[in-house]
Amino acid sequence: MDSLDFRLINEFQRDFPLEPQPFAEIAYRLCTDEETVLAALQRLRGEGVVSRVGAVFAPRRVGASTLAALAAPNDRIEEIAARVSARPEVNHNYEREHRYNLWFVVTARDEVHLLRTLEAIERDTGCQVISLPLEHEFYIDLGFDLAGVCKAPSSGRRIEAADLRELTLQEQQVVGALQHGLDLVPRPFARLGAEAGMDEAELIATLKRWRGEGLIKRFGVVVRHHELGFTANAMVVWDLPDAEVERVGGLLAAEPEVTLCYRRRRHMPDWPYNLFCMIHGRERAGVERAVASLRERFGLAPFPHAILFSCRRFKQRGAHYVAPAAAHG
Repeated sequence: MDSLDFRLINEFQRDFPLEPQPFAEIAYRLCTDEETVLAALQRLRGEGVVSRVGAVFAPRRVGASTLAALAAPNDRIEEIAARVSARPEVNHNYEREHRYNLWFVVTARDEVHLLRTLEAIERDTGCQVISLPLEHEFYIDLGFDLAGVCKAPSSGRRIEAADLRELTLQEQQVVGALQHGLDLVPRPFARLGAEAGMDEAELIATLKRWRGEGLIKRFGVVVRHHELGFTANAMVVWDLPDAEVERVGGLLAAEPEVTLCYRRRRHMPDWPYNLFCMIHGRERAGVERAVASLRERFGLAPFPHAILFSCRRFKQRGAHYVAPAAAHG
């Protein structure tokens, strides 16, 4: 990766310029020209390193979402994974090392639609689905510091029903237009605004307000970790006493090797774990050493845990909270 590519994807995963000509501003900061920046992003997107340039919405703020899993028979996993991935509400779908071997994220406009989607997946696959909704986020950023200098700040929050934002029709159109990311053109917000029924200035003001309110978690270059060399990725889950989750979650969230940390609802008796963290690593042994270190330093050895390494990625894209029809009025 050359210097320009590295700086593009390392420095602009968040704090993307929300102004009429953002790529020209990025070019100025990188001492190059707008055409070079746009060409580099087009190439990186074509190579799969960059998923999109755009918004990452905070979980359960503009719609309903959950992490779900099922136990697919080994001889049917590809068929079942294809059925799950075909659902427009599914944005991530991974095979992991566990009896529950297929893990996917479902997003929808509301809880009713979410429940119907999970029921449809059960009918379509013939497999029981467990749903593990987010209850408390300790650290959710999904950015990767390739220089390994520092961890991006990410304030935690409890997930409350009142957090869900009821979107106006025009706001739904903005969310729908954003779902696929910005077009890589000199004035992307003018084009996005036209799609959402707003002028450029009004759209930019809306995005700035949403970022300030926390509806948008971050706005910028969204990368795919596997293509960046993070190929040993594990979801580590812990069965902790409820009274201990907040303390331990805060400790794990501050650790540099932890890229995600959150509390999710148990699904008894099949799934007793209530604290999750992700560790994205470049080699398996390093991830296993990191988990062992966390257990020792924070006194977690007495508590049951499991390490679920990713095996295959069947689907990975941004969340789609708004159906295409609603997005276009």
